[in-house]
Amino acid sequence: MQQVNKTRFYLFGLLFIILIAAFLFDLFIGSANIPLPEIVKILFTHESSRPEWISIINDFRLPKVITAILAGAALSVSGLQMQTVFRNPLAGPDVLGITAGASLGVAVVVLGISSFFSFDTFMLFGNWAIVIAACIGSGLILLLIFAVSLRVRDIITILILGIMFGSATIAIVSILQYFSPAPTLKAFVIWTMGSLGGVTKSQLWILLPCVILGLFTAVLSSKILNALLLGENYAKSLGVNIKTSRFLIFFSTSLLAGSVTAFCGPIGFIGIAVPHVTRMIFKTSHHIYLIWGSILIGSVTMLASDILSLLPGKENALPINSVTALLGIPIVIWIIIKNKKIV
Repeated sequence: MQQVNKTRFYLFGLLFIILIAAFLFDLFIGSANIPLPEIVKILFTHESSRPEWISIINDFRLPKVITAILAGAALSVSGLQMQTVFRNPLAGPDVLGITAGASLGVAVVVLGISSFFSFDTFMLFGNWAIVIAACIGSGLILLLIFAVSLRVRDIITILILGIMFGSATIAIVSILQYFSPAPTLKAFVIWTMGSLGGVTKSQLWILLPCVILGLFTAVLSSKILNALLLGENYAKSLGVNIKTSRFLIFFSTSLLAGSVTAFCGPIGFIGIAVPHVTRMIFKTSHHIYLIWGSILIGSVTMLASDILSLLPGKENALPINSVTALLGIPIVIWIIIKNKKIV
């Protein structure tokens, strides 16, 4: 047992080193060639031989890299919690329609409410309004799916219903788009193309506390998640308050998936794939290891996705969704083949 814990400790150390390396490499890659020593100097001293390099790192690349870390950690942990609560290996924010619910919340704010205010007035509360709306939208879809899961136990049926809920929300978003004026429609279309680099410093200061609060809540819920692995009846026998537990887990998942979707747009497959990779690497079902492992692996995966999106050319970047899909789809296929009982 001691040897196993030591191995996991080494794994955490290795993942942290990989995270630092990916962090620096993501800062290094870009249209402007900035030497790595200069990047390190800018990070620690805020000085450089060329002043424009300071602006490139601090104003553009650093916010994008921090956003990638936050998005990867948030989506991975939200997916882990959903897979545990629903005891469904294919559960995730995008598959179950949670991301679509967040998109609907953003659409209501950008295409609906903002139409009644001037641009300057809306921007005074716009960022917070978008985050709150996205979290409410994802939370409502999550509650709806959970209510259905209490009556329907079949995994495939729940997955299909999640896809249907997602399709329904997308249909409502399409109707809102159809009746929206050109300026607000353009703003929303740009958001749907979302990227990690589109998050501004002011938005990052909103995303950061939301993700930290969501992750902190998930860590506090690790023992509850361990008990729920064997079902709610088992959890009740251990003295777990099911209603309070659901609220904490749903709050954490909605906050994590909603806040990331609000600023980065819908990002798929990270929430499904990373928890399974984490279980495979750490060889445990204990959620204190899985949560921290998912945070590290999710962050590294999103940084790697961002790096890959920049490789085809320095001037243009691939959509982040395309890269995460190419990385995540093989893992999802492997999960389906491995778990033949769910198909």
